[in-house]
Amino acid sequence: MTSDQTPQPEHTSAHPTLPDGRPIPLPTGPERPMLESWLDFHRATLELKCRGLSDGQARAASAEPSELTLLGLVQHLAEVERTWFQRVLGDLDLPPLFEEESGYGLDPVRGLDEALTVWHREIARGRELCAGRSLEATGRIADGPMAGTEVSVRWVLIHLIEEYARHNGHADILRERIDGTTGA
Repeated sequence: MTSDQTPQPEHTSAHPTLPDGRPIPLPTGPERPMLESWLDFHRATLELKCRGLSDGQARAASAEPSELTLLGLVQHLAEVERTWFQRVLGDLDLPPLFEEESGYGLDPVRGLDEALTVWHREIARGRELCAGRSLEATGRIADGPMAGTEVSVRWVLIHLIEEYARHNGHADILRERIDGTTGA
């Protein structure tokens, strides 16, 4: 998948999409596909917010004193994917993807395409690790304020939906500031 393609869930082959290409979250059905469809919708929304931007535009901060950028959001959400699926549910000891553990810090030579490629890779790896695991399967948070807490696959999916939704609100503001694009 190239960086200009929206990550598509495995289960959307017969599922409708919005005119902008994002998969419409399932309105009915079993819990797991519904949760995954909402997460895929939010992933696609982040990618939509980055579509057509230059590296310079993706580095544009929202408003002082914030240094938040779309490039930083993509990097941060790659770290989020890695943390929750690989570190917590996969019990893997992995280094941070970027210079700063949060992912927000910008490297002067890393552009949007590279960050999107890393993000896509982390999404794919998370899908692999969760495939076949029940919603009740658990992992343990290794560090931070919730260190030691056992969480289920269900909890992680709900948390990621919330995380993406919150950051997509930030992405809306950033994109509007960059070129006036609103919506989605």
